[in-house]
Amino acid sequence: MRPNLIQHNHRLIYRIISLALLVCLSSTISVNAAEKTPPNIIMIVSDDQGYHDLGSFGSENMITPHLDRLAKEGAKLTSFYVTWPACTPSRASLLTGRYPQRNGIYDMIRNEAPDYGHKYKSADYEVTFERIGGMDVREKLLPALLKPAGYVSAIYGKWDLGIHKRFLPLARGFDDFYGFTNTGIDYFTHERYGVPSMYRNNQPTEEDKGTYCTYLFQREAVRFIKENHQKPFFLYLPFNAPHSASSLDPRIRGGAQAPEKYKKMYPHLKDTLVTKKKTGRYEFRESPNGPVINQGLSASKRRLEYVASITCMDEAIGEVLELLDKYQIADNTIVVFFSDNGGGGGADNSPLKGKKGMMFEGGIRVPCLVRYPAKIKPGTVNDELLTSLELVPTFLKEAGIPLPEDTVIDGYDMLPVLMGKTVSPRNEMYWQRRADKAARVGHWKWVESEKGNGLFDLSQDIGEKHDLSPTHPEKLKEMKVHFANWKKQMADAEPRGPFRDF
Repeated sequence: MRPNLIQHNHRLIYRIISLALLVCLSSTISVNAAEKTPPNIIMIVSDDQGYHDLGSFGSENMITPHLDRLAKEGAKLTSFYVTWPACTPSRASLLTGRYPQRNGIYDMIRNEAPDYGHKYKSADYEVTFERIGGMDVREKLLPALLKPAGYVSAIYGKWDLGIHKRFLPLARGFDDFYGFTNTGIDYFTHERYGVPSMYRNNQPTEEDKGTYCTYLFQREAVRFIKENHQKPFFLYLPFNAPHSASSLDPRIRGGAQAPEKYKKMYPHLKDTLVTKKKTGRYEFRESPNGPVINQGLSASKRRLEYVASITCMDEAIGEVLELLDKYQIADNTIVVFFSDNGGGGGADNSPLKGKKGMMFEGGIRVPCLVRYPAKIKPGTVNDELLTSLELVPTFLKEAGIPLPEDTVIDGYDMLPVLMGKTVSPRNEMYWQRRADKAARVGHWKWVESEKGNGLFDLSQDIGEKHDLSPTHPEKLKEMKVHFANWKKQMADAEPRGPFRDF
């Protein structure tokens, strides 16, 4: 073979090998870059949704195809708890990873006047506790903790952690906010006690008054994903559905509100009011025209508005999921859905005992779904003891961010549990709402409250029907000791406002 031909072949082989190495190196770099790209995080929270009020949780009547899709493509958590049986403290915990007694929000930031039909004047409302109360500014919330990894964060929906600018989402790490600031509103007027309650960032707004609020939160979430799908993002989507409306009209206040389109999907439920016996309570106050209003929601209408509002929310969630598919980012997005507490009026919490506001399972155990295609096997059902305290440390771990050294986090990274690699590191959970107390240690549950007391073996009695305290006095004593130890830990923690005396 001629020398120049040999040299030519050598150069050709060299180029082929170099090109192959370059392709392999590029592929390796691409894989490593993908592995290092922090996952997007979407946390969707419904308001007062019952444990049984999802198709994936056993309901044969609920129309929730998009949430049921999450269950099929991810994990269904059947022993998932929140930290309080009502709105505000539960929401404070899911954003801090800290018990309510540690972060300072261990009761509601609200006024009682709406329960008695009082319509506030603007100047009067400005000095009420609901207006001036808020989460201690020293608390670090999830969006602020995610900042070092380059996350852009937004919240669309119910805030409920303070109305003054120092308490609003933009002061707590969020980059964008559209929603209402207090604990409940009329779904169409966006008012509470007759006071407009919708905000865009730090300013009150009535720009969308009259539009059903779920549509508004859907609109904003879609816009946010379209604008930010090429960077890591955290989207917090706390709907107010299916919470009862905070309308001053007593014929509305007793239940949720839903558009006609979704109510027509439940023809077996009647959309009717009923005449009730006058009791002197707010629900029978005098109308502006003089006569006494003694109409209220029938059980059928209450259920109708409730379920229809959930189906509307489900459709909004469906559009969010479709966008993840469109932009091909679903595999690297953690989607979590759960209720802020147990179901209230119109809800079905079966097979659990109790409802919103109670320490029984129906007040604190909630439906939860987690989809993360990159790491969670589809169709998983997980019955391990897990809580909303686990969300912050799980998200931070996946984002490659260490837990803050100067803050006690009460949760654990739960992803290894959802991946089936380990059992839950959590063996204990505690609750307190004023004089009501509860503890779960292992499969044992203790409740001491105005609504009832008892010691229950949840492995045999999820419905808390059989009080075992008479036959297991030593276990009852042990549970109370566990609770007392937890109370001491909370008392020894660095104090936070607004409720604690320090």
